Amino acid sequence: MGARRLKTLLGDYPVTQALKAGRIPADPLAFDYADVKVPHTAFKRVVRDLEFDVAELAIMTFLLARAHGKPLKLLPAVLTARFQHPFIVYNAERGPLSPRELNGKRVGQRSYSVTTATWIRGILADDYGVDLSSIRWVTFEEPHVAEFRDPPNAERAPAGKDITAMLLDGELDAGIVGEPPKDQRIRTLFQDPAAAGKAWGEKRGAIQINHMVAVRQDLDCPDEVFRLLGESRKAAGCPPMNPFGVEENRRNLEAAIDCIYRQRMIPHRFSVEELFR
Repeated sequence: MGARRLKTLLGDYPVTQALKAGRIPADPLAFDYADVKVPHTAFKRVVRDLEFDVAELAIMTFLLARAHGKPLKLLPAVLTARFQHPFIVYNAERGPLSPRELNGKRVGQRSYSVTTATWIRGILADDYGVDLSSIRWVTFEEPHVAEFRDPPNAERAPAGKDITAMLLDGELDAGIVGEPPKDQRIRTLFQDPAAAGKAWGEKRGAIQINHMVAVRQDLDCPDEVFRLLGESRKAAGCPPMNPFGVEENRRNLEAAIDCIYRQRMIPHRFSVEELFR
C-alpha cells in the first residue's frame, strides 16, 4: 500500500522546516504541500472550499469558521505568535496621536476579521478604553469566512487605495498593518510597543497567537500529524513563542476566545476543549 497523502497548506517557519524538508520520517503519511508562498492568501480556500486535510490557519479565522459550522478542528500547535502592539501606525506629520485619542477616528485594516486587527481592537478597548463602535473602520478585503458580516461602522476603501497611501494623504488617522511601512513619517501608535506587549503578556499570562494548524474533522490521523509537527518543532529547538500542547496553550486560547467574543464576532465563548473535536 502507498503512503496516505494529505493535501497540506503549511508556511515556511523554523518549526515546520524539518518536516517540510523531509528530515522527519512521516511514513505512512505523505504531505502534498500547496505551492503557496504567503499562507494567508489561501485561507479562503481552507474555510470556504475545505480544500486541505491539514492547514495553517489564523486563530481568529479558525474561531469564526467554527462559529459558522465549518468542519475543522484545531491541533494545539502554534506556528506563529507575536505581541501585536507594533502593528498599528499613524502619520506623525499630521501631529501626535495616542491610543486613547482614536475615538471617532478613521482606522484602516486589511480586513475586519483578520487576526492582527482583532487582537489590536481588543487591546484598544480593554487597555485604553477606546469605544470601538465610534471608529470608522476602513477595510480593503472581504473576510476569509464568507458568512461573517462586518459591523455597521465598517466601510470598504475605494478601489486602488492602500493603507499607507491613505495615511500619508490624511484619509486615515491610523492603520493596522502586517508590517510597519518603511517610511519615516509613519510611526507606531504605541510609544514603546515592546514594553506594552510585555505588560499585556504578563498581565494575562498569555501570548497573542497568530497562526495554528487546523485539520478536517473527519481526518483519521490527527494525532500522527501533531506528533510529526512536534518532531519538527523539536528539531528547531522548541522555540518558546511556538508552544505545542493543549495545556501549554490553554491561556493563549482563552485570551483569543475572550478577545473575539467581547467584540461580538462569535455568538458564544468556546471552551478550549471544543476547538479540538
